[in-house]
Amino acid sequence: MKKIILRVAMLLSVLLVSQFAMAAADLEVNTPAITAIKNNMQARHGQLAGFYASGAIGLTKDGLIAVKDATAVPLKDRGALNGLVSAENADRNNLYKEIATANGHPEWQGEIQSTFAGRWIDKAQSGWFYQGAGGWVKK
Repeated sequence: MKKIILRVAMLLSVLLVSQFAMAAADLEVNTPAITAIKNNMQARHGQLAGFYASGAIGLTKDGLIAVKDATAVPLKDRGALNGLVSAENADRNNLYKEIATANGHPEWQGEIQSTFAGRWIDKAQSGWFYQGAGGWVKK
C-alpha cells in the first residue's frame, strides 16, 4: 500500500512540476536562431497557403503539417509540395527546440510543441484542415 501511495505522490509531483514549468515558459522568447527560423517559415507560408486552402495539406495534432490529400495537387507539383512540407516540419521542430533551449529547459520541447499545436489550429484560417480526435476536420 505504501508503494502505491508513494508512486501516486511521485506522479502528482511530476505533473505539478510540469504544469508549473510550462506556466513559466516564455513562448515569445527571441534569439537569432528563432528569428531565422520564423523568417524561413514566413517566407514559405506564401507557398503553402494555396495548399492549405485547397485541402491538400493540414495542421497535425502534434504541431506539424502533413499532406492530407495529394490528389488535390497535380502530379507534377507533388514533389515540390512534399519538399515544402518537409522543410516546414523541420523548421517547426527546430523552433520548438530553440524555444525550449532559450528558456534554459531543453526538456520542455515536447510540451512547447504541444502548446504550439493548439495555437496553430486556433489561428488557422476558415476552410483549412486540422487533425482532430476523429481525424481531419475542416475549420
